[in-house]
Amino acid sequence: MDAILEHIKNLYLTIHPTAWDQIQKIPQSGGDRIYFRIIQGNQSWIATYNLNIKENETFIYFSEHFSSKGLPVPKVLAITPDKSIYLQADLGNVSLLEVLEKEGKNDYVFSLFQKSLKALAQLQVHGGQGLDYSHCLTSKEFGKHSILTDLLYYKYYFLDTLQYPYDKQALIDEFELLSDKLVSKDLNHFLFRDFQSRNIIVNNDEVYFIDFQGGMQGGLSYDVASLLWQAKAELSNEWKEKLVDYYISEVQQLLPTPMDEVKFKNQYNGFVLLRLLQVLGAYGFRGLFERKAHFLTSIPLGLKNLKNFLAISPISKDTPVFAGILNWMVSDEVVSRFTPPVATDTTPLVITINSFSYKKGLPNDATENGGGFIFDMRGILNPGRFDDYKKLSGQDKPVQDFLEQRTKMNTFLNSVWDLIDITVENYLERGFESLQINFGCTGGQHRSVFAAAQTARHLRNKYKVKVVLEHTNKNNWVK
Repeated sequence: MDAILEHIKNLYLTIHPTAWDQIQKIPQSGGDRIYFRIIQGNQSWIATYNLNIKENETFIYFSEHFSSKGLPVPKVLAITPDKSIYLQADLGNVSLLEVLEKEGKNDYVFSLFQKSLKALAQLQVHGGQGLDYSHCLTSKEFGKHSILTDLLYYKYYFLDTLQYPYDKQALIDEFELLSDKLVSKDLNHFLFRDFQSRNIIVNNDEVYFIDFQGGMQGGLSYDVASLLWQAKAELSNEWKEKLVDYYISEVQQLLPTPMDEVKFKNQYNGFVLLRLLQVLGAYGFRGLFERKAHFLTSIPLGLKNLKNFLAISPISKDTPVFAGILNWMVSDEVVSRFTPPVATDTTPLVITINSFSYKKGLPNDATENGGGFIFDMRGILNPGRFDDYKKLSGQDKPVQDFLEQRTKMNTFLNSVWDLIDITVENYLERGFESLQINFGCTGGQHRSVFAAAQTARHLRNKYKVKVVLEHTNKNNWVK
């Protein structure tokens, strides 16, 4: 990580004469790209590090093309010779999803969705004009092959993990039929491919788009389906219907000839289903295979979203195997597999999480059952060895940035959570009263403090359980 930061620093100095005040690692989401926010005074930039050079080249080309047309995307400002790092304008750090979660479903948020759809129509129509699709990352167009790929992605990474018996050849045949129905003959526009509220930045009441490197040539309705049926957003059917009609009215003004609205809505419904399945495939891959907690906890939302869609748009009778699978998939039996038990007001379980110093000995457990977990954090690089962090603790942001950016702390904690979640769920179900989890390091000041606090946050968010957090060596911290 130090080498990456040095390369970012050298690139930054090509566009700005003075050193930055600070650089912060931005939490990763689904991809392998690593983002940093560079701050200098009241200015900021985004640095991206990615060893997938083809992906970088695609993003850079799309960004330059869309920026030249005045579309709301970040401008790329500097690129390393090997194209593994590039700097772009910082459009802000608040997504439309965050605004929705904070503000709720009010008129202001509805207006932001309208602005997003209006800007999307312009990106699709004007942005698609003159775009060289040979720069696309994967397929050049969203045709039958891409549709089948999404269906198979869902099959292999989600459906097959459920171990449900079904006629595999019959399902493949029905996927072929669905692909023929969904494929669009109108592939004259840009398809964002991952148009969701997490990829829309809100800044001064205006909207901007990020993470469009997966785009290709395609029809218009897929992106609308992606935004309005995003599981995390949980938009009402009333909002969805109004926003679809709003989008149609906006895009009609940009098209050289009017589109068939009935045909658009029929294709839109088909793409809603396809998108919901593709997202479940992504949740399965990132959650069930890569064990990333965020994606595992999103699976129940994805299944709920699919159930809501099936209630208003039943599957065609000419795909009976597929229909049977989907109806079983949204059953309470399946949803319960991915829904962790949640503590209630009457739940007796209290989880005590301690950070401690091995020099001072292990924490005591005075509860009736005793036991619990002890994790040794001394295999993680110690920030306390560096003068800049010696007098800080794991509660301070510079130390937190160090641990997230320069160590394997996140990998370590994901593995820890895989272990303790099994016990927490079992204890909740059995009505146990206590569990102790301890994190130790040399001085009980940096690594163990950070790990304990992050674990407390994880358990509160996932299980709504009562957590008591203690830093047992706080009185001896170097100050």
